[in-house]
Amino acid sequence: MFSKPKETVADQPALDLANIPAHIAIIMDGNGRWAKARHLPRVAGHQQGMQTVKKVTIEASRLGVKVLTLYAFSTENWKRPSSEVNFLMQLPIKFFDTFVPELIENNVRVMVMGDLTALPAPTQAVVKKAMAQTAACTGMVLNFALNYGGRAELVRAAQALARQVEQGALAAEAIDEAHFEQALMTAPLGELAAPDLLIRTSGEERLSNFMLWQVAYSEFVFLDEHWPDFDGASLRHAIEVFQHRHRRFGGLVNK
Repeated sequence: MFSKPKETVADQPALDLANIPAHIAIIMDGNGRWAKARHLPRVAGHQQGMQTVKKVTIEASRLGVKVLTLYAFSTENWKRPSSEVNFLMQLPIKFFDTFVPELIENNVRVMVMGDLTALPAPTQAVVKKAMAQTAACTGMVLNFALNYGGRAELVRAAQALARQVEQGALAAEAIDEAHFEQALMTAPLGELAAPDLLIRTSGEERLSNFMLWQVAYSEFVFLDEHWPDFDGASLRHAIEVFQHRHRRFGGLVNK
């Protein structure tokens, strides 16, 4: 799948290959609506969405993206019907069991951020195994946000810093953005922690508690297509939109 792309990067003249966003984050929305439009159960949309993850991972790695973060399951998703939640907890098992060999072959490292302790034991096991199996890979990082919530992440970071202050390891007045970022779940990504581009599918235009700190200066691209319909061409389109933006980070460019 990775090794036999139908197109080459050179076939995409609209993209500036020197300006590919280093970190792309995606809110994968619309699985249920995709299924409903086809008179299928919601889980059919999630199943198809898993195939989309594979296609988009392939294209992102091929284009030279360094980090691809996918919002797979939020802390609020537990409110869904138990049958749907149970199905969603099985998806990582199916995904990693079939896809990890290709990830290793193509030097892609798996990272997962979120509260993994709340996941069923089999899901925890397969996630940890995938991270261990790909730990030596040095190419693109495929980062899943699994049982993740932006507010919970900020609270967790504040608690970690408070403990350091209590222990006398850090003065309260010394806490700055750098300290805070080191306490976030994206700290292992270093300078790549903040997404350059945030994509949300299915027409919704909100963050839904996703990476609230990290997207402060990300470029947002909202697309109408549901996640199961998203593909390599959709990703290239979003990147092309990104490349026509002028990022100033609060300052002025070409004054």
